[in-house]
Formats: sequence, structure tokens, C-alpha cells
Amino acid sequence: MLEHKQLRDLAIRYVWGVDASTLPYWRRTLVVTLRITYAAGRDLFAGQLTLQAMSLVYTTLLSLVPLIAVSFSVLKGFGVHNQVEPFLLGVLEPLGERKLEIASRIIGFVDNVRVGVLGGLGLGLLVYTVISLIQKIEQAFNYAWRVHSPRPFAERFSKYLSVIVIGPLLVFSALGTTASVMSMAFIQRMRDIEAVGLVVDTGTKMLPYVLIIAAFAFVYVFVPNTRVRLRSALVGALVAGVLWQTVGWGFASFVVASTNFTAIYSGFAILVVFMIWLYLAWVILLIGASIAFYHQHPEHLASRRRELQLSARLKERLALVAAYFIARGYLEQGTLLSAEELARKAGVPQESMESILGALLRGGVLTLTRDEPPRYVPARSLESISLKSLLDIVRSAEETGSLSAVDLPAQRPVDEFLDTVDAALAEALGRRTLRDLARSHEPTLRSVDPGQEDTEAPSGAGRAGA
Repeated sequence: MLEHKQLRDLAIRYVWGVDASTLPYWRRTLVVTLRITYAAGRDLFAGQLTLQAMSLVYTTLLSLVPLIAVSFSVLKGFGVHNQVEPFLLGVLEPLGERKLEIASRIIGFVDNVRVGVLGGLGLGLLVYTVISLIQKIEQAFNYAWRVHSPRPFAERFSKYLSVIVIGPLLVFSALGTTASVMSMAFIQRMRDIEAVGLVVDTGTKMLPYVLIIAAFAFVYVFVPNTRVRLRSALVGALVAGVLWQTVGWGFASFVVASTNFTAIYSGFAILVVFMIWLYLAWVILLIGASIAFYHQHPEHLASRRRELQLSARLKERLALVAAYFIARGYLEQGTLLSAEELARKAGVPQESMESILGALLRGGVLTLTRDEPPRYVPARSLESISLKSLLDIVRSAEETGSLSAVDLPAQRPVDEFLDTVDAALAEALGRRTLRDLARSHEPTLRSVDPGQEDTEAPSGAGRAGA
């Protein structure tokens, strides 16, 4: 039997110790799948995703009735408000027989909401409660996507309002259209044919999966404050949709088999069961978001830790790599790069590259364009940016105003040694600037003997272009 350490070493060797891009397709797919599974599981068991899910459970309990009330008001104007309760029963299906009681109580609360009685202040609080739920969901998804800045207020308000007003209408219109199509006489006659009927029945059974996957994909594309590719959103939605149905079936069996809840919690048992299902539902949604993130950003799979710790040497290298590509793009007119593109070229996670770019922005070396996403350009002429100044900016980037190297007690032997090292570095770099670094990829002309073929590229050019 293999020991735990041997199994771990084997996993590291065959999953993390290989370059996936050099593997055959089937093995590359397997390795990437194992890495994504590990990364998503690591994020889940680290505790932050579960804390986000717990927070969303609390916010959902406060906002559920106002959300349905607002949606009910919108749907009532289009005459499809009668579908709210059947839809709610479908969402609460894993609760078994308890779904009827929970759904009826929620609808009862919604019926008691009278917009005319609430007044302006009450209506404002009602809408604010709904918007706070969507804002909390965005924060949770931004965490999964390593997005540190929320949407601007104006954009947030417009997008949230579109979700509240248009979202329910689209969902219930799709459900109504599907039900109408399935009840058409033509479809019913086709079901009488044995072979076709089998296909139609199979499609009917798969329809809940398709609708859930489509809904999850929409959430993954729309909610995070970043550009999410549809393919990555569908991958995360597929996993989350299958988990939703599977966990829902298991939870329904658990609810039916467990009678201790009623004995222990009495009248609160139904609330406890509802909160547990809400928690599981949010965990599943966040797991899908995490999988979609890793599918779109495989560079985050290079490390077995969520937060990549950059050494001082790696920070210096990334600063020079970023400045090199930015300067090349600036000189070549029109090939400006975003943080995501720079991270891909450097082979590191985007948040690690953004920390380096942030230091160069604060140091006055770079500036941002007004594009979406913003792109990086030199803040001044390339000849005025020395390579030594780039390294100095990165080295002092983490020093705050309350503590820096000059604030520490003087230690003459150490200070003299560091001054010697700094002077040696300045002498080695000389007057080399960012323009010199950007131009270093250009091939050097060499004299070639007549009749002799020269197929060897300069070593510096090959290395820089790689």
C-alpha cells in the first residue's frame, strides 16, 4: 500500500510537475481537469467560499420576499404572475413535502406587501433591499474571480435594475413558451411514435438540467465585474447544474428520511431545513463560478496555492517583463496590452501582475488608457525611464509611509554594504533605459561570408522573442 506521502509525491509529479501544453489532448484534458478540481476544492475547504455562502443565506432571507414582490409586480403587468408559485415550487423541490408550506408562506408574505400603503420611503427601502441582495451576490462572485473593485455606482444601478425588471420576465416567458410548445398537438402526435416519443421524453427529462445550466451561465457572465467568456461560463454552469440536481435529489432523500428536525426544532424545523438548502444552493453556485474562473485563467493553476507569493527576485523580473512588452507595444504603434494580456505573456496570475503594474503606476512610469479594459502605456518618454529606476520602484513598492528603509535605525556596516550593492548595480546597468530594453529584441546585422548560409538567429533575439 502506498503511503500518504508517496501518493502526494505521485500527484505532484504527474499533475503539477508536467507542462500541460506539451501533452497529448486526452492527457492534457485529464491534467487540467484534475488541477481545476483541486483548485476549486482548495478554495472551498479554505473557508472563504463557505463564508460567502453563509453571508448570502442571511441576505437572501432578508431580501427574498421583497425580491419576489418586485418581480411579482413586474410580471403582473404582463399577465404572467400566476407562474411565480409553480416556479418557486420547482426551486424548492429538494425540500420534499415541506416545499408546499414554505412556498405558500412566501407567497402569503408577498400578497401582504401593499405598495400603495408603503409610501415613498417604504418603496425605496423595498427596492434597496433587493439591490443589496444583488450587490452582495456580485461581491461573492468578484471574490471567486479575484476582482477587487466593484462596478461604478451608475453602472451598478442600471444593471441591477435591468436584472430586477427584465430578468423575471425573460425567465417566465421562456418557461411559458416551453410549456406551450410541449403541449402543442403536433408534439403530442409525435410522442405517439415510439422512436420519436423516446427522444421527446428524454428531452423533457433533460429540460430542467438545460434550463438550470442556461440560468447559471447567464449569472456567471453577467454578475462578476469582469469579462467572462461564454465557454468558461458554460463549463462552470454545467458542473454547477449537475451538482444542483444531484445534491437536490440527495437533500430531498435526507429531508424525507430525517424526522429528528421536527422533534428538536418543532415549529422552526421548516426554517432550518430551508436555510440549509439555501446554503447548499449558494455553495454550488460559487463552486461553479470558481470552476469557470480557473477554466478561463489556467495560469492560476500553475501554483497549488490560491494566493501566489512573489519573491523579491520574481517581482523584479515581472516588472522588467511588463515594462518590456509595454514599451514594445508602444513603439510598434497599436499593440497596447491590458493587465490580463500582460499576465498571459508573463505566465503568472493576473492579480500578481496587477500588483507589479500598480507599483509602476504609482511610481510614475506607466499610465492607463481609457479603453475597456484599460491598457498600459509609458507615462513619459522611454529614454527618460532608466532600468535602475524600474528596479528601485519595485523594491520599495511595499514600503508604506509609516515604515520605510530610511526610518529604520542606522546600522553602518549593513548600510555601507547595501550602498555598495546598489552602486554596483547602477554601474552594471549604466545608462540603459527602457528604450534599450525594448529594442534589444531586434536582430543584430552580421557580415556573412559569400556562399555561406546563415540560418542561426542571434541568441538574444531568440530569448527575447520566446
